Amino acid sequence: MENVIVETGGVWPLLLNVVKAVVVLVLGWIGAGWLAGLVRRKINATPQIDPTLGNFVASAVKWVILAFVVAAVLNLFGIQTTSIVAVLGAASLAIGLALQGTLSDLAAGVMLVMFRPYRVGQYVDIGGTAGTVKEISLFTTELTTPDNVQIIVPNGQAWGSIITNYSAHDTRRCDLTFGIDYNDDANKAMQIILDEAKADGRVLDEPEPWVRVTNLGDSSVDLTARLWCKAADYWDLKFALTLAVKQAFDAQGISIPYPHTVEIKREG
Repeated sequence: MENVIVETGGVWPLLLNVVKAVVVLVLGWIGAGWLAGLVRRKINATPQIDPTLGNFVASAVKWVILAFVVAAVLNLFGIQTTSIVAVLGAASLAIGLALQGTLSDLAAGVMLVMFRPYRVGQYVDIGGTAGTVKEISLFTTELTTPDNVQIIVPNGQAWGSIITNYSAHDTRRCDLTFGIDYNDDANKAMQIILDEAKADGRVLDEPEPWVRVTNLGDSSVDLTARLWCKAADYWDLKFALTLAVKQAFDAQGISIPYPHTVEIKREG
């Protein structure tokens, strides 16, 4: 009977520590998220600081707090963090090899924040994956596609890939190509395109709008318009001007040809 009481008495402290550990983990997780959000809001509220830096610092704060929480939980069970550090130091090579991808992502995240090839809110293409940058954290970059799909790119891959930033400059060139029939007046068609472009207030006067014959195709004469606009107006201008030119061509007798297929059958 005494043995049973002793064993039972040894269980309760362990259960109590488990409860304490769960409480510390939950409160630590909530607190880390709250403090990271507070840091993000404070930094983003300062106009002089880029939002990219705010998100990155908030992510770093969260992970540092969680590290202290884990250390506190280990101490509840009598595990000294100093001994853990000693063990990790002895096994540093194996751990480094196992975590080299994660450490690479962390280092790449620091490089991305320092050199800023892209920022939060910009539309980019990272190694063939395109989207608007929503967040840059310690280990990953979060993109949102135009159809609202979330894409997570490891920072190591982002930093090692070709980055195309469509929002880096205030203006962009919008190229539009229209095909007309060989029997149509090319000069008239070019003037129609130019008039429609100048009528749209989103087309900038400088650099001057440009329309030329750029190709003699199999079934059409191709006319290309090169127009400059603000980067934010690019897609709206492209879609609107394509429709406007089509309607103007129809109204003024300019035809847009399409390829014809001739089928020849041999009798007998």
